[in-house]
Amino acid sequence: MSKSSKGMRVGILSAGGDCPGINAAIRGVGKTAIVEYGMEVFGISSGFLGMINKEYSQLYERDLSGILTLGGTILGTSREKPFKKEGNGLNQIDKPKLIKKHYKELELDCLVCIGGNGTQKTAARLAEEGLNIIGLPKTIDNDVWGTDVTFGFDSALWIATDAIDRLHSTANSHKRIMVIEIMGHHAGWLALYSGVAGGGDVILLPEIKYDMDIIYEYLQNRADKKKPYSIVVVAEGIKKSKSGSAAQYIGKKIRKNTDQEARETILGYIQRGGSPSPNDRILATRFGAHAVQLIHERKFGHMVKITGDNIGSVDLNEVAGKLRTVPPDHALIRKARKMDICFGDRKSCI
Repeated sequence: MSKSSKGMRVGILSAGGDCPGINAAIRGVGKTAIVEYGMEVFGISSGFLGMINKEYSQLYERDLSGILTLGGTILGTSREKPFKKEGNGLNQIDKPKLIKKHYKELELDCLVCIGGNGTQKTAARLAEEGLNIIGLPKTIDNDVWGTDVTFGFDSALWIATDAIDRLHSTANSHKRIMVIEIMGHHAGWLALYSGVAGGGDVILLPEIKYDMDIIYEYLQNRADKKKPYSIVVVAEGIKKSKSGSAAQYIGKKIRKNTDQEARETILGYIQRGGSPSPNDRILATRFGAHAVQLIHERKFGHMVKITGDNIGSVDLNEVAGKLRTVPPDHALIRKARKMDICFGDRKSCI
């Protein structure tokens, strides 16, 4: 046990949307901090809202047993953004000031913030305010800048791929076009990877401008070649001219402009639930353990990252406000085009 870190007080919170692997990360932070370094660990309730309201409890090693496989987060979460201005242009309550006040009252030496882009942006702002902060990137969208992958992505990929697999049988039985909508906000990582893994014929991403006429022609070509059905994988963040879901928009267009039958499936929050995959359990555990190493080294103001198979860190100021999107020339897209997978543009499909 490191004497230099013994007695340090570490807070942990999870903010933003839930995803598989958060509890594994909490466990990775907590067990490493307590067992290896003799630190005290405090769980903050409901994300940054818990720091505003001073809602917390001390976590002991026994509290961290049995949570590795659990989905969701034992700490709870919220989408509270303490630096967001209210309708009058000002914070009705100075939330950052309350966070700083409660941070000092709890005598914390560091606050570990588990979350996606919004959380890491808030974490960077709190670091600028003088708090010792470490960020852990989680999201099924895989869109946090500075890391090759976030935990939560692999679990969601398994769920989305399984759903596409199941659609093949019903699509074939009814000779239909099945349109499935995949989450991801403004990034197409989950749609791309699940679309390729699940054998999608058309994959529409926010990063690639699509043309419906090209898609109609591609689907007709498949029908002419006696291919009885097609799977269209649609990222939720694609550009469309009307409100409503991306899948419903694309499905309606296909029905209106072709003589083929189309049905839509929207997976929604199913992609965020359930037990984390083995890879996410391992990644979240590694992230959590490395976060504590950074705390021990007093290397604050950083977010844990993975590059290749190497765990490291990146300055929060470099992460804040940036979005990691799919490059249109990504290697997987290039390979998929060579297998006649359509991305809705003239570079493929026909």
